Amino acid sequence: MPSMADTADSADSAGTAAAAEKKQDRTAAKLAKQIGAFARKHGGAEGQLAHIGQAGTRIVLVGTDGGWGDLVAPDFAVAQLAAEKAGLTLHEEFDGEFAARVRTGPYEWTRMAGIQLGGPENPAA
Repeated sequence: MPSMADTADSADSAGTAAAAEKKQDRTAAKLAKQIGAFARKHGGAEGQLAHIGQAGTRIVLVGTDGGWGDLVAPDFAVAQLAAEKAGLTLHEEFDGEFAARVRTGPYEWTRMAGIQLGGPENPAA
């Protein structure tokens, strides 16, 4: 027969799990709202989830117009839930076809490649 201490520990565990689930749901809802805003601004969006270690999971977004951005979720489950809530179509990989939709501008060229290739300094850096 369980002792009163065992019953209390079990109730505490259930309460902690419920609180963690509520927090995950709130975080996913907030991310879904941001995904929706991005999609509205860019005429729609698709995405891909990428593990980034202890930092969590990156939600890479590519808009219909070629605009792109990303968000970071604390873990893969929250990222998946956020994508689901936002109605985001997910790709398994950031493959060539999906990557080809991304449109980069002068900022990206100077920031990511220009500096390494001897290009102009990035004033925003």
